Amino acid sequence: MLLSLQHISKGFGDPHDPSHRPVLKDLSLEVEEGEKIAILGPSGSGKTTLLNLIGGLDHPDQGSVVFDGQDLTAFSDAEMDRFRNKRIGYVFQFHHLLPQCTLLENVLIPTLVDPGNHAEKAERAEALMKRVGIWEYRDKLPGKLSGGECQRAAVVRAMINAPSLLLADEPTGALDRENVETMADLLLDLNREDGLTLLVVTHSAGLAGRMGKILELTNGKLQSA
Repeated sequence: MLLSLQHISKGFGDPHDPSHRPVLKDLSLEVEEGEKIAILGPSGSGKTTLLNLIGGLDHPDQGSVVFDGQDLTAFSDAEMDRFRNKRIGYVFQFHHLLPQCTLLENVLIPTLVDPGNHAEKAERAEALMKRVGIWEYRDKLPGKLSGGECQRAAVVRAMINAPSLLLADEPTGALDRENVETMADLLLDLNREDGLTLLVVTHSAGLAGRMGKILELTNGKLQSA
């Protein structure tokens, strides 16, 4: 079992105040290594909140998040930062590349905390960028490239430290139909060839339909779609 969420609850605001808004309610989820899972749900249902809890960007009010046998809720912020950098990749709807850095520099940003492996990471960056068809743009700034090219760079950046799990929050939401297919192909290739575990939040029925399992988040809980 790569990931286990047990009885997770999360809300916003003071729990003792009438304005408190519960989002996730006694939610449990188990993810096996190599699975590819799509999570659907209406806006405001808590999908991004769920990914943030799994990725250690936020903390649950109750419950545990166990990743490869380690309880992430017991980590300090510094411990969580180090763990996330090595084990969890994150792709957002918008690529969030630094506009003043080249594509290659953006891809290598997660490696800066471990400069001793620079040569090895540089080789991995080249291999990954060639694999997704953006190596020729390595010296260009993001503003000179298309949204699809930048989003592929964001996936490479998330993969540069060879994580076990990729969390993708609407990774195709800002792309046209052709680039949606390209992104779906890329994610599935990584799952199949690298054994990468995928957890994808999406509104795209096409992308969700290519995952191995589809779950729907409604009323704070997950259920099979």
